Amino acid sequence: MRILVTPTFERAAKKFHPQQKTDLDAAVRLIVSDTEIGEAKVGDLLGIRVYKFRMLNQLYLLSYRVMDEGRIKLLTVGSHENFYRDLKRVES
Repeated sequence: MRILVTPTFERAAKKFHPQQKTDLDAAVRLIVSDTEIGEAKVGDLLGIRVYKFRMLNQLYLLSYRVMDEGRIKLLTVGSHENFYRDLKRVES
């Protein structure tokens, strides 16, 4: 499985501490093993899935899009505050 990342995702992941990156890597592995694990969005965000996971006892959201059978594109990662507003900005 090939994993593509957006610059927005890269900037957010770069700011995490090592323990947070470990939790993020575990979440990405879960998504790669089962691409249907995230909640499918509708409306403006059609085709995007959002996976909710815990990182150091705080809820984080990771958005991704399944491009085809062998590729996943990681869009954004962050806490719930302004997550969907920023996600719409990345997608437009």
